[in-house]
Amino acid sequence: MRDETLSHGALEAVAKSAGALQLGTLGGGNHFVELQADEDDRLWLMIHSGSRAVGQAVRGHHLARAVRVDGGMLALDADTAAGQAYEHDVRWARAYADANRRAMAEAVTELLRRMFNIAADEKSVFTCDHNHVARESHGGELLWVHRKGAMPAAAGAAGVLPGSMGTVSYHVEGRGCELSLRSSAHGAGRAFSRDAARRRFTSRDLLRQMQGVWFDHRLADGLRDEAPAAYKDVRAVLRAQHELVKVTRTLRPVLTYKGR
Repeated sequence: MRDETLSHGALEAVAKSAGALQLGTLGGGNHFVELQADEDDRLWLMIHSGSRAVGQAVRGHHLARAVRVDGGMLALDADTAAGQAYEHDVRWARAYADANRRAMAEAVTELLRRMFNIAADEKSVFTCDHNHVARESHGGELLWVHRKGAMPAAAGAAGVLPGSMGTVSYHVEGRGCELSLRSSAHGAGRAFSRDAARRRFTSRDLLRQMQGVWFDHRLADGLRDEAPAAYKDVRAVLRAQHELVKVTRTLRPVLTYKGR
């Protein structure tokens, strides 16, 4: 990534400052590092984090250069220099996000090795993302596919479908459904907005909903908007999209960490 520059000096400055500083860091909101157990009590690590400040800078920089089109949306023409610069920078940000998650995975597995003398199975690693634009062929046409809150679900493609920090999550495999542009929901999704969740749930509610899962109780008040009941039932989400993915592994949370 050091050998490939972003499209503008201002973005390069962010990459070299905040990007260098934040590589291997989690962020807040719904980002998490979680240890999970499968049906055979094997331990898995699931990480949800993205491109951090670099991704926000890429979005803001190119949004300011977009033009308003029919329907009122802002757009960039993919055949222009501006559109191509955006597509390049998005690919860079996706690569940064992947490197960010891998750096955290290495830090966690090294900690587990030192503290408990257990080693990670490197062959078990897989990754996916759920906010991107990509050039893909669908129905005999070459299209720009924008997945926002959705992940790729091509036939046989591995994916993760998180629930909440107090409920089960899933490893899934795509079925390649063409009607969904070979896509799937990326998680349970929120039942309540963050503001509504903070009004609705107390710290005591969060502690009750998180029984049996290790987490830092000192953060309980700040994590009320991430209470398990603030999210939809991930099982219902799976039932609604059974034509899109199939479950390969069910995972229950053992320890969850969220940054604030």
